[in-house]
Amino acid sequence: MRAIEEPWGENNRPPGESRASRLTARDACDRLASCERWYHLRRVDPDLQLLQQWRDGDVESGNSLFNRHFGSIRRFFRNKVSAAEVEDLIQRTFLACVESRDRFRGDASFRTYLFVVARNELYRHLRRRARDDEREAVDFGVSSIHAMGISPTGLVAKKEEHQLVLEALRRIPVEYQLVIELYYWEQIPGPELAEILGVAPTTVRTRLFRAREALREQMEKLGAAGEALDVEQSVRALHNQV
Repeated sequence: MRAIEEPWGENNRPPGESRASRLTARDACDRLASCERWYHLRRVDPDLQLLQQWRDGDVESGNSLFNRHFGSIRRFFRNKVSAAEVEDLIQRTFLACVESRDRFRGDASFRTYLFVVARNELYRHLRRRARDDEREAVDFGVSSIHAMGISPTGLVAKKEEHQLVLEALRRIPVEYQLVIELYYWEQIPGPELAEILGVAPTTVRTRLFRAREALREQMEKLGAAGEALDVEQSVRALHNQV
């Protein structure tokens, strides 16, 4: 690819500037796009404004940042681990964000970054638990919370049909449970889900479809009426209870 020409010409290159150090057109476009994305996010995402103020020493901005997302992170863990483990994982997630705040470049929203950290903490916790219980290595594309012997007793729905949905979610592979809960409970769109889960956007669509089918199957096994079953509505109805 042709390099961008310097305005000073070939023989008048600034001292220390070599031909090899010049940006290609693609490099320049990538850098420009990254900068534009950062400034756009700064304008529309109050989280990034709070993050910058926090980096500048404003402790209250840091507290406000975490308070904005505490409920979502708590909901993320509540249907996957015990009540005692929920609080520990929330603390681990926010502590990891505190320790890495200056490495966050703002290429994605802070919410995306926070859920990536939460997902990593969850997976680390589940793998450690499997080792401690001398179980086989965990495959999150196959293993479910139920199959790992975990009972999230801290989360109980008021209605019987809602409790059935919670139980069914625990019986599908963890990767499926994540994509359903993040999509329907947190209203996270596909591109953002792809970043959180570390997969391509097309994979998110496929995974979400398969996750709904797996959830339907488990709900029917647990006694839900098959023909009248609306999986999406059933999951959405739980948002305010978890």
